[in-house]
Parts: sequence; C-alpha cells; structure tokens
Amino acid sequence: MNAASELKFFETDDGRLVYRDTGEGPLLVLLHGGFLDHGMWDDQVSELARDHRVIVPDARGHGGSSNASRPFRHTDDLAALLRHLDAGPAVLVGVSMGGATALDTALEHPDLVRALVVSGAGTSEPEFHDPWSRQVLAEQARSLAAGDIGGWVDAFMLFAAGPHRTLDDVDGAVVRRLRAMAERTLAKHTADEPDRLVSVSDTWARAAKIDVPVLAVAGAIDSDDHLAMSRRLARTVADGREAIVEGTAHYPHMERPDAFGEILGEFLTAVSAREGGAV
Repeated sequence: MNAASELKFFETDDGRLVYRDTGEGPLLVLLHGGFLDHGMWDDQVSELARDHRVIVPDARGHGGSSNASRPFRHTDDLAALLRHLDAGPAVLVGVSMGGATALDTALEHPDLVRALVVSGAGTSEPEFHDPWSRQVLAEQARSLAAGDIGGWVDAFMLFAAGPHRTLDDVDGAVVRRLRAMAERTLAKHTADEPDRLVSVSDTWARAAKIDVPVLAVAGAIDSDDHLAMSRRLARTVADGREAIVEGTAHYPHMERPDAFGEILGEFLTAVSAREGGAV
C-alpha cells in the first residue's frame, strides 16, 4: 500500500471530499493547515498506522477536495465524513487551520471527539497583535489585491520560518513541500471567488467547557501571536497541557517529526491511561 492507494472519496451534497484512510485500531484524524493538504502529514502516517486507524482529509477547497459552491464550515465537513464512515470518537490532531477545525469540532460535534492535539493555533478566532504577524498578513492581503499569486505564496511561506529566521534556515525539503502544496491549492481558486466559509462563533468563551484532554503544541520560534494563542488554549480548557518543540516555528511536525511524534505518543498514552482503555 502507498499513500495514493489509500486515498478515498466521500461524495457530499456539495462535491467530493478526499481523504487518506489507513491502519487499524483507535481512531486518529490528522488535519492539515490552511492552503496545504493531507501530504503535510506524510512523515507521521505510516508510523501512526501501526497501532491506529488514521484518517487524513483534504479540507474543502484544498488538495483534492472540491471547492465550495455554498456556505460551509470545515467542522461540519469533518463531522459528515466521520459519520459517513461510522467512525469515532477520535483523537483529532490539527496544525494551524486544522487545529482550529479540531477545536471547532469539540464545540460543535463533541460526540465525535475523544481528545485534541492543537498545534500552532488556539481557536478558529485567531488574534494577531505582534508587528511581525501583522506585517506578513498585510503583505498577503496586498499581494492578493494585486493578483500577485507569487507574492502571496512568498508571504505565506514566512510563517514556516517564523520571525527569528529566514527560509534559508529551514530544511529545503520542508520548504519545497509547503510551497508545492500551497501552489496546488491556490491553483484551484480564482481571484474573484467568494469566501463561503462560515465561522464558528464565541469559540474562546465556549472552549472553557471542553472537558476532553487537550494538548497545545507550539514551535519554540513561532510568532509571538501563535505562541500566545497556544498558551491561552491550554489554560482555557478544563484539561489542558502544553508542549514546545524547540528549534521549530509553525510546522513542528514537519521540521522535527521525531520530536513531534514523541510528544504525540506520550499524550496518546496519557489519554489511554485516563480512560483505562486502548491508546
């Protein structure tokens, strides 16, 4: 079996959702970051699938999944997929946008969630105050308004380095993978396409009622805003904990997959011990 042979398709009322499905055992769902796709988890899937059933979706409008033709929420797409598969509850592991989707799912579809690992995010209502973050976001907006796709991708890639490095300091293979995924996703869209994503509301206040275990993971040299959101999440939920991956920014699971895997493994063991069941 390889990654391509493990891809499957779920036909929704608004197009197709693509997902990778492999392994057997307790369910893990890996959720990718914005403008990326399921391939960002390639370093983790084979190892995790030794002891788990691992589902790795492409979010709507990303990778192989259809673009939206009507209002939607990523959390509802995920819930529909898991219910279609009669799967769950799951440990949801998400990076950036994927982490926000995981958190939204605990709020909107709690029966599907066993535990959460949220990396590089807080909730789906991020707050950006740091001058570095605001400058990068402003450059993305400027490039988008000008129709400068290359400039937008260049600005997007700065999150991979974080505020304390340049992309030359990041493993070239990681940079190439991220850029290729972002360019593929952007190629699916047009400049005049409406944004049909519907936000989940009041997420920070509601997060305090989440009672499943939550692990907030951060790259030690990510932006101050992302570090602050991660810390806030761990301290907001009822059962939160924090972990730091040294020497990484927004994508610690790609820069240091072994370190990320060790942190994830320890958390899964703790979840199992809490429940007195399978990892």
